Amino acid sequence: MEIIETSVFTRQVQLLFSDEEYRLLQSALIQHPDIGKIIPRSGGLRKMRWSLGEKGKRSGTRIIYFWAISKEQLLMLYMYAKNQTDDLSINQLRQLESIIKKDYP
Repeated sequence: MEIIETSVFTRQVQLLFSDEEYRLLQSALIQHPDIGKIIPRSGGLRKMRWSLGEKGKRSGTRIIYFWAISKEQLLMLYMYAKNQTDDLSINQLRQLESIIKKDYP
């Protein structure tokens, strides 16, 4: 399984996760790429919860990604801390969806 990151996602990982925390996230996704729930009307984007340091999943981070099954790829699109925002706006989801539609029709 190949993991591909957007530059925005990479910056967010560097701000929020230690190397070990990110390694654990990658391992979990490789073992269970369907762990995130599909966001309705998003073209297959998935959203998952992940704990941040000592915080539990509920107050941790949200990770938006796309699982390209036929290419065996995980496209890591966006991540945010739960205390920053509850959900992405429809505009934000459409922008993320346009990224995957271009390369994963």
